[in-house]
Amino acid sequence: GRRAARARQGVVQLGMEQQQQQQQYEDKQQPVARADESEARVMRSLQNGSDVRGVAIALREGAVVNMTVERAAALGAAFAREAARGAGKGVGETVVAFGRDSRISGDMLLAAAAAGVVSVGARAVNCGLATTPAMFMSTVTPGFEYDGAVMLTASHLPPDRNGMKFFTPRGGASKGMIAALIEDALELKPSVSAALDRARAALDGSGSLAFAAISKAFPAQTRTADFMSVYASELVRTIRRGVAEAVPPAQLAAAQIDTDRPLAGFRVVVDAGNGAGGFFASRVLQALGADITGSQFLEPDGSFPNHVPNPEDAAAMEATVQAVRSAKADLGIVFDTDVDRSAVVDASGREINRNRLIALLASIVLRETPGATIVTDSVTSTGLARFIAARGGVHLRYKRGYKNVIDKALELNKNADSLDGAVAAPLAIETSGHGAMAENYMLDDGAYLAVKILIEMVRAYAESEGADRSAFSRTLDELEEPADEAEFRLKFDSTLAEERSEYLEAGSRILEELSAYGEEQPGWALEPVNYEGVRFVVDEDGDESAQGWFLLRQSLHDPLLALNVESSRPHGVAHILASLVPFLEAHGSQLDWSALASAAASPAARE
Repeated sequence: GRRAARARQGVVQLGMEQQQQQQQYEDKQQPVARADESEARVMRSLQNGSDVRGVAIALREGAVVNMTVERAAALGAAFAREAARGAGKGVGETVVAFGRDSRISGDMLLAAAAAGVVSVGARAVNCGLATTPAMFMSTVTPGFEYDGAVMLTASHLPPDRNGMKFFTPRGGASKGMIAALIEDALELKPSVSAALDRARAALDGSGSLAFAAISKAFPAQTRTADFMSVYASELVRTIRRGVAEAVPPAQLAAAQIDTDRPLAGFRVVVDAGNGAGGFFASRVLQALGADITGSQFLEPDGSFPNHVPNPEDAAAMEATVQAVRSAKADLGIVFDTDVDRSAVVDASGREINRNRLIALLASIVLRETPGATIVTDSVTSTGLARFIAARGGVHLRYKRGYKNVIDKALELNKNADSLDGAVAAPLAIETSGHGAMAENYMLDDGAYLAVKILIEMVRAYAESEGADRSAFSRTLDELEEPADEAEFRLKFDSTLAEERSEYLEAGSRILEELSAYGEEQPGWALEPVNYEGVRFVVDEDGDESAQGWFLLRQSLHDPLLALNVESSRPHGVAHILASLVPFLEAHGSQLDWSALASAAASPAARE
């Protein structure tokens, strides 16, 4: 389709531009003399890799609000100027779109950021309740093509948090861009206060800041747009087109599938977790003929009263399993708050997230693009690597962090053979559920992943001649899964935790010592290709055919080391941990590894 063609044409250019963008901003952060250096420290502390996050409202006693209206406005102003530079326009010609998830502070912070945009002369468009992927799509969809877009979200974090994700037509902001935006925001913060004051005056003293007040104060620079309807309609078209392309006409006829309503006869439940994903049930599934009986928590509610909207959360997955079973559904879909992640549940109640989700999507992609590379994060299982290889694919186990995974795929695609249009890495996906596809702008979009699975569900059903609605997930029966697995977060002691450079140095030293220690251990083998931390394959019980593994790595954001362990034996994690205890006794004095010690002594300590 035209959308996929545009995305494929743009993905190589996107990779080049994102690398150039990162280089452009890497050196921009410079110490600036200011009267209030404490404000600079707070603003810089909001950076969370490639976005900003903080406490937006005080819901807990003693909470300190650092994601304030004033800071959101300053960041909006800084981003408007950046979007103008990127578009090669004057600021007065620049248009920035805004969306938000269901968080309690969403309306307020969206209005504040919009006030910042209009304070520098740009125009602001309010898309209202939206998803993170949709906000990126608003920058590339014909008829919209905004110069920049901002999503107000803090993903699956608690209700008191909120943050901002930034997009231009070139993709999501890099870490370097975020650092530069914060520096610009610090300079602009005093000047945006006039716009905020003007908006507050328009409130007439009633209610909290909202976009209506910004519109009243700045009518020529503001408007609203229903982009979510456009985005949902495109997902509907993608499913119709995908089914028509994937299923031969004879199979369509045999299975009595109408390509205009290809989900007719299927029951699909959605668990939106009271986030922004409820639209998918009504605007996508029902439009395609699906029965959505049993769908739950579709109403936006920023207090998240039912469960954390997170496809990695056990309660969220169990709630979806129960919904599928109760409704006797063919498929369940669970979204995170801002719908850049998803997972599914099949009719048997099998949870398809983490390694299973990657395996299912890899099987789809490798049928469409034989021999392709699947880029994942560092904590994927050995069984997944074998699953991908058995289907003719190449598994590149890279680093944690969805931006790392996506950027690596973009790098591979940039170097692909441009003469025949080959795409080296059509899928980049993290175990968290962040998955991006080259056919969709390498955008991590939970709704688009669900679209691909829905097309596969119909294709496999048609291939079975209408006999098996669960055929799509049977490929996962061939995925080797660990008998035992665990993750531990080993925090540095308080003397190190306050100084990033010190705990990073200590962590690097521990990893080097572990590498040397492991090479002396019988039955341990250093993983030959590894991009993050130290990963060892462990022969269990002296049996090379039964292997586990562990990976110790630095956390991306926190003062700790993360340890992931998998075993091919029931309760085998405890045995692998026991072999690590002597090392930690000798080298782990700066770490809290008490939970690991308990689990090593007794498998029941983790249950």
